[in-house]
Amino acid sequence: MRFNRLYLSVLLLLPLSLFAQEINVASYNIRFNNPHDNENWWGHRKEATVDLLKANDLISFGVQEAVLNQMKYLDSNLENYSYVGVGRDDGKTGGEYSAIFYRKDLKLITSGTFWLSPTPDKVSKGWDAALPRVCTYAQFEMEDGNRFWHFNTHFDHVGVEARAESAELIVDKIKEMTGKRDAVILTGDFNVTPDTDPYANIVKYMDDDLEKSKGKLIGPIGTFSGFDVNSKLERRIDYIFSRNLEVLSYSHLDDKRDNGLWVSDHLPVVATFRLKD
Repeated sequence: MRFNRLYLSVLLLLPLSLFAQEINVASYNIRFNNPHDNENWWGHRKEATVDLLKANDLISFGVQEAVLNQMKYLDSNLENYSYVGVGRDDGKTGGEYSAIFYRKDLKLITSGTFWLSPTPDKVSKGWDAALPRVCTYAQFEMEDGNRFWHFNTHFDHVGVEARAESAELIVDKIKEMTGKRDAVILTGDFNVTPDTDPYANIVKYMDDDLEKSKGKLIGPIGTFSGFDVNSKLERRIDYIFSRNLEVLSYSHLDDKRDNGLWVSDHLPVVATFRLKD
């Protein structure tokens, strides 16, 4: 027992930064506030959305399709979180956000947004895209000094060239902005399946965390339901990718509202990572 007490004493004297840190990160297309969605309108889903996000102990999460009134609701009701991001239509509050919410105990080191286009530093629509598209990014520092980057995006639903070019642009930006050993997470609705070129270009540089996870996928393989309660959930278009992180688990959360309807037309994707010095 004396050895055990000594061992425990030594452990207690070690700095916390020597121990691995586990964090939960998510990607969630919350579906924009469309009054024509009837029983799936945001007003009927917003409380369940907040409950679902709170239940998963997330350190940060990326949202897609959130418009200003949805951002305000999330910001008001997720008391332990702040966010970074801008509306894609004007770089301020207009149009959909691809925002990153993060726990308030994190220190924000840097953040910004770029457009998925040949002119990423200004409001713009790229290639054959139907709509302006953006990527929001941030670097955070945890209380123990560990840092990680989070990039969040939403690829165009129409433009084939735009999706291919967007994948290359984001990888180039990550290479440009982050260090080779930095922990980096990329979340989003990519509007592509794993058998496409944009996906292939991303996984040349980053890990598909479903494939890298130490555990089996929790939930169905697909992430898009279109609000169809009978969907087979076979189409996977929402992802979490990473670099320099250990992936402990990966989930597609198929929770429904009390009335049996979906919380959104996409499933939230959640990954648990282990961070080390």
